[in-house]
Amino acid sequence: MAAKRVGEEPAFILHRYDWSESSLILEVFTRHRGRVALVAKGAKKHTSNFRPVLLALQPLKVSYTLSGDGQADIHVLKGAEWAGGHIMPMGNNLLTGLYLNELLMRLLARDDPYAYLFDVYGAVVKLLATQPEEVIEPVLRAFELIVLRELGLLPTLHEETLTLQPLQPEAQYVLVAEMGLRPALDSDRAALTGRQWGLLQQALAQGESAYPATVRACAAVATALKPQLRHLLQYHCGSPLLRTRQLMMDLQTL
Repeated sequence: MAAKRVGEEPAFILHRYDWSESSLILEVFTRHRGRVALVAKGAKKHTSNFRPVLLALQPLKVSYTLSGDGQADIHVLKGAEWAGGHIMPMGNNLLTGLYLNELLMRLLARDDPYAYLFDVYGAVVKLLATQPEEVIEPVLRAFELIVLRELGLLPTLHEETLTLQPLQPEAQYVLVAEMGLRPALDSDRAALTGRQWGLLQQALAQGESAYPATVRACAAVATALKPQLRHLLQYHCGSPLLRTRQLMMDLQTL
């Protein structure tokens, strides 16, 4: 059966592995086909046109062939070009970008498209490359919320998960992995009010405007939201601890 070709697909490289002395296996997040694995034959050769292009956190357009019925685990990369737009993020923003990539590697199944999540990811990567790290915190929290929502891992944020009772505006609630939203205890270090959770729910429900609306809603609550989302994400990623999270924690102790 003739090989089918996917042409000029918007994509970002999430991870790369050595495959042979001269080739690479790429884990690629594409807009229309989700996460796919591609073999880049000869990509490590000094003469390869792929060598300067196949970089993480850079917008690309890739072309590849689907062998047989298109269900093979690894497809063959035929072309890749930089789509332009921004340089590589630097410093802590680079670490943040690698964290996003590891998160998507852990959570996304192959060949399951998430076009809106792809667009949000691209917008966040551009901000990482162009904005100081001080303004990234609410952006990162918004991205985490959208990842959880798009994958069906986020409970509704306007009611208690177990009882389905509406949240009281001034009462404190926490988001935990095992039981969703519940009333906060004295021992909980981070919590949001029912009103704040409700504003996040409203922002996430705004269709194509959900990302900027969620960034705005996260601005006032990013610090309290961070440990709750990180715990929930790690729960769904499973063991071991995300490598980028461990690296960030280690750097903070230096």
